[in-house]
Amino acid sequence: MKLSTIAHYAQGYAQVADEVQALEAAGLDVVWLAESYSVDAVSAMGFLAGKTERVNIASGILNIYSRTPALLAMTAAGIDALSKGRFMLGLGASGPQVVEGFHAVPFDAPVSRLREVVEICRKVWKRDEKLVHEGERYRIPLEGGTGLGKPLKIINHPVRDQIPVALATLGDRSVALTAEVADAWLPAFFMPERADAVWGDALARGGAKRDPDRAPLEVFAGGPVAIGDGLEGLRDAARARTALYVGGMGARDRNFYNRIFRQYGYEAEAEQIQSLFLDGRKDEAAAAVPDEFLAATSLIGPEGWVRERIAAWREAGVTALHVSFVGETREARVRQCEKLRELLETA
Repeated sequence: MKLSTIAHYAQGYAQVADEVQALEAAGLDVVWLAESYSVDAVSAMGFLAGKTERVNIASGILNIYSRTPALLAMTAAGIDALSKGRFMLGLGASGPQVVEGFHAVPFDAPVSRLREVVEICRKVWKRDEKLVHEGERYRIPLEGGTGLGKPLKIINHPVRDQIPVALATLGDRSVALTAEVADAWLPAFFMPERADAVWGDALARGGAKRDPDRAPLEVFAGGPVAIGDGLEGLRDAARARTALYVGGMGARDRNFYNRIFRQYGYEAEAEQIQSLFLDGRKDEAAAAVPDEFLAATSLIGPEGWVRERIAAWREAGVTALHVSFVGETREARVRQCEKLRELLETA
């Protein structure tokens, strides 16, 4: 089982690089860098490529609206070259709040756009012929305009002509697409015991269409990690983030995370969390997050209990534990990484 985490670079690139180097030595396999509407992730990934030796670097995620498909392909090829073949292109739709509110481009047709973006990126990397794409959402070269556009190839030969693509998806159609075309899946709020009821059918439908020559889909899911006795209270730290996503991410009638929570069987709790959060009662919304959910989506507790949770994630089809290491200092977080690595190797 692989071990991955997300790097929060608000503290500064140099500090993040130092911590990722230490985590790499402790057994980390993949580090993801988010973008949202903070500083761009590409700069940070390029910096990390030069500061690390073994760990794989993944965008977690780049949205498909604010960059053209060809630019996404060029970016991936560039970071893959800098890292000597250690990059994974993580893509997702993000949401209308960021896409329209910050980037000022329409949020439309996320599933068909995801499909075409992946197709275009793979054409660019293969470099078999000049780039031509006649899709429903993207026409390359552009039709209309000045009329001077012509098909081109990426100038450099990419280090790899098959850079792995991960998709961060939640909805039925987008998860089916992921199982069909992606190399990896990055779901949010993955609850091992109930994930199959939510996504099982979509994964099966998409998997049935998957190219048999493509390796099996990798699944990255997990939660916060703190291994030791008497640490269960640390699970409460996830309450505020859970309430933010379930209660306040998106409009009342268009919140993907709230929908997943309801599908897990927490319909009353999802309604309560959202109502409290949107009314500005954020602390009460956090308190309404079920203890059962926090326990099932974390790796916080005694070693024996953590072993049981690892087994649950593995049974649910997770191939890479995607975690956050709990600790007030870098040293404490690195120790948690070492402990989890040891458990994975002996499980």
